[in-house]
Amino acid sequence: MSEDVALRTQETMEPVPNEPATQPKKARTDWAGEVRGIFWLILAVLGFHTFIAKPFYIPSESMLPGLLVGDQLVVSKFPYGWSFVSPTFHLLPFIKGRLLGHLPERGDVVIVTPPGTETDYIKRLIGLPGDRLEVRDGTVILNGVPVKRGPLHYVDIPNYGGVQLPAPERATCDLGDDALRTGPDGKTVCHVPVITETLPNGRHYDTVELGPSIGDNYKEVTIPAGHVFLMGDNRDRSADSRFSLAEQGLGGPVPWEYLGGRAEFITFSKTGLGSWNPLTWGQSFRGGRAGTSLHAARTQ
Repeated sequence: MSEDVALRTQETMEPVPNEPATQPKKARTDWAGEVRGIFWLILAVLGFHTFIAKPFYIPSESMLPGLLVGDQLVVSKFPYGWSFVSPTFHLLPFIKGRLLGHLPERGDVVIVTPPGTETDYIKRLIGLPGDRLEVRDGTVILNGVPVKRGPLHYVDIPNYGGVQLPAPERATCDLGDDALRTGPDGKTVCHVPVITETLPNGRHYDTVELGPSIGDNYKEVTIPAGHVFLMGDNRDRSADSRFSLAEQGLGGPVPWEYLGGRAEFITFSKTGLGSWNPLTWGQSFRGGRAGTSLHAARTQ
C-alpha cells in the first residue's frame, strides 16, 4: 500500500506541460461610441447655453464706463423666460411670446438681438410697456418726469477701448488730448466724464457724457405692450432704441421676444495689449474685474 501511495504522489508531482501563450487581443477604438459621446457633449453645452447661461464678450464701447472692451461676462438665460432667440444660434424665425416669460426690471443690463439680424447687442433697459419715453437734451424723461441726473464727474479708465497703440503702455482715448492722462502709477488712463443716472425704481449707474450728440433728443413715444426701450450707458456713442435699424440701432422699442437674457457678472477682462510674446502676457488681462456684478445698485 505504501508503494502505491508513493507512486500516486510521484505522479501528482510531475510537472504539467506549459500551455502555449496566447497574445491578448488589441482593443479597437469604438469610433461610433466616440462620435456619440462628442454629440451628447455638444448637445449638453448647447442646451446649457440655451436654457441656463452663456459667456459673452464685449467688443464695443457702447456700455462704458461699466463695461470695457475686452470684458468677458456671464449672461443668464432664464430670468425672463425663453424665446426664439434663446438658442445659441439664431436660426429660428420670429415666434411670438416667451415660455415662462417675465418682464425685466428697469436698469437691467440685457442681451438683445436686433430684429432681422443675428448679432447680439448689450444694452440697459430704460422703458417698460406703457411708459411714455422721451429724450430731451440728453435727459431721459419717463412719463413726463425727468430721470434724476447727478453732477458731472470723472472716472479714469486704463486701456480705454482695449486696442493697442504703438506704445504698449499707452491707452486708447479718443476724447481729446486733455482726456489722455498719466495716472498715479505712471500708466496712461482716459479721463472720462460721467453722470450718474437714477431711474424711478432707485437703481442707478454711470453714463458717459461727451456733450451734444445726435442721440440727445428723441421724440416722445409710448412703449407698446410687449416691448421695451433700451439704451447704452455710453449715450453719445451707442446705437440703441433711439436709432433706426438702418443706422445699426434697434429701431425704437423692441419686442421683448428679442431679449436673450440678463447680464450677471464679469468673469475676466482682456486689455488687448499683450501679444504672442510670453513676456507681454501680463499686460493681456485687467486686474480687479473678475466677479464684478452687472446689476445696477439701488438707492436705499
